[in-house]
Amino acid sequence: MRLTTAVFLTLVAGLVAAGSPVSAQHATAFDIEDGGRVFQTSCATCHGPDGDQVAGIDLGRGQFRRTLSDEELARIITNGIPNTPMPATRMSEVQAARVVAYLRSTASSASAVSATGDVARGKAVFENQGACLSCHRAEGRGSRLGPDLSAIGRVRRTVELEQSVLDPGADVQPTNRFYGVVTADGRRVTGRLLNHDTYTVQILDADERLRSFVKAELREHGFIASPMPSYRDRLDAQAVADVVSYLVSLKGPATP
Repeated sequence: MRLTTAVFLTLVAGLVAAGSPVSAQHATAFDIEDGGRVFQTSCATCHGPDGDQVAGIDLGRGQFRRTLSDEELARIITNGIPNTPMPATRMSEVQAARVVAYLRSTASSASAVSATGDVARGKAVFENQGACLSCHRAEGRGSRLGPDLSAIGRVRRTVELEQSVLDPGADVQPTNRFYGVVTADGRRVTGRLLNHDTYTVQILDADERLRSFVKAELREHGFIASPMPSYRDRLDAQAVADVVSYLVSLKGPATP
């Protein structure tokens, strides 16, 4: 299911309903995680990983329009809204309730980012004090050694981007893992893993060169820790918030 803009505005508007939420009150960690999976798969393409790409709605900070109960929200997801682009879906009542629980949980974590960031300041920190372009590429500039961040705001939530700045080793995406090898003559080569199978491995080394190795000819080979440093002690809370805001703003080229 993909929620349309009109429906999503109605859906998320109720997440600040007064009183104790019913379904969210009894949701387990699994319910919330599964609801998040469904939301990211079905809704984030249009509404963003934080649900903030619809004018007037900022799901990540709990900014909505009007109130609805959890049960009403779940019914909207399941049954649709007559005379609107939102049709009835194939989502079960349980799945719909889990999406609501996830949205409720996301709204309640509006304070996950420690301060309100500024995109322009964040870009300056990213390019200068943080020296992020030495490894990453953004808006057509920088290195290809690390992941290209030009559209990172479309695929990662604000809280996930903040974690990547403060604790980069906590959750490394499979496509961003680093790999190290020691050749038969003792040379050590490390870089971002591009591909590997039973017999070979291909990495992008520190000089941005594509390197391919036959595993049987290596002394050692295996995954290594991400070389990205933590900025927890390098940037203050405001600078971190600014950088995160800049990363969130990176949506890539506009689609026609």
